Amino acid sequence: MGPDMRRSLSHHERVRLALEHRETDRVPIAMVCSGVNPPAKRELERFLRDTRGIGVDEYFEPILDIKTVEPRYTGPPLGPRTDYWGVIRRPVSYGAGEYDEIEHYPLGSAATIDDIARHRWPSVEWFDYSVIREQVRHINSTEEFCLMGHNFNPFETSWYMRGLERSFMDMALAPDMIRSILEKVTEFLVAHAERILQAGDGRIDLMFTADDIGGQNGLLMSLSMWEEFIKPCHVKINTLIHQYGARVIYHSDGAIMEAVEGLIDMGIDVLQPLQFDARGMDPHALKELYGVCLCFQGGISVQKTLPFGTAEEVRQETLDRIRVLGKGGGYVLGPTHAIQAGTPAENILAMFDTALGGR
Repeated sequence: MGPDMRRSLSHHERVRLALEHRETDRVPIAMVCSGVNPPAKRELERFLRDTRGIGVDEYFEPILDIKTVEPRYTGPPLGPRTDYWGVIRRPVSYGAGEYDEIEHYPLGSAATIDDIARHRWPSVEWFDYSVIREQVRHINSTEEFCLMGHNFNPFETSWYMRGLERSFMDMALAPDMIRSILEKVTEFLVAHAERILQAGDGRIDLMFTADDIGGQNGLLMSLSMWEEFIKPCHVKINTLIHQYGARVIYHSDGAIMEAVEGLIDMGIDVLQPLQFDARGMDPHALKELYGVCLCFQGGISVQKTLPFGTAEEVRQETLDRIRVLGKGGGYVLGPTHAIQAGTPAENILAMFDTALGGR
């Protein structure tokens, strides 16, 4: 690809070519399942105003290649801090800001499958999908972007309702209970995904799916347990997504190297967010073993390098990820999760500026 053609790539073309394992004018950039948490964003805003005369939104608008679309909830009124699954959260302070933590698991006390059946399960009739067409038109009004629908996480949604410990206990002691919840959740997610893709009319390129199955030192469950309970749910969702010509981007934090072959088998196209601080996670091994059939997104550490490294260390990690994971295409750069409070503005900019080619 010649220099003139490279300069003319749209956001959409850049991501499409990368996901076809082709090199582009620059590595695509995105913040998938990410962002800059409010305290860090305020500091970044001040730094950008002082040093470049622009705000955070002005900085990110021309460089992020992936944007999301979503339907509008129009269903039954929801209680305070309650989502449409019936999960209630409350804000918990971490000092500089706060996170919403679950305080009520609506299926936490369910004792029988009948209790699960009586839960008020969401319906696709609770959503207005027609707004997606207008979102697509608005986002692409000046330049075409890669568009992504979200969020399809059957196991996480299930344990948000049941409780994580209880869900693991069910897998061992009451498998019909967790299987019943997973089936209900997956049934909705498949129908939800189809309505989103239909409304996108072929313009949605990616569908964000997720289920954290790894901790810092290994999988949260055995591979056989994952194969039995969770993988079949994703196979159903991924099959539907592929029928509409979109790609599956799959998120799991943690040490998941031993599960990657199974993730590929269940139909993922892009692995995200690449937490290389977790045990056994190796960018060289991922690219060498799976880079032919799998693409990658993320990879810049929000645990160590971004918050605690120097700007030069961030720059070097960014260059290394591009060199290894981006060789021959197949890589979309970004942080491994939300950029946390206390992360120096200089480090945030070092990551994105380096990805842009040192501007």
